[in-house]
Amino acid sequence: MENNYSVEEILSAIDDLQKIKKEKKIISVKNTSKADNSIIPKNTLKLIEEAEKNKS
Repeated sequence: MENNYSVEEILSAIDDLQKIKKEKKIISVKNTSKADNSIIPKNTLKLIEEAEKNKS
């Protein structure tokens, strides 16, 4: 099974792959920026939530 591709087709495919990789990196960076509340004790989180409710 032999396929013949032009240089333009190959370069276009490479560009497409690079765009996909960049999009995956952006998505993974967005997912890791979530706040990690596991370090904060649950009692402290409850106090913070109560204080925020009392503000308004």
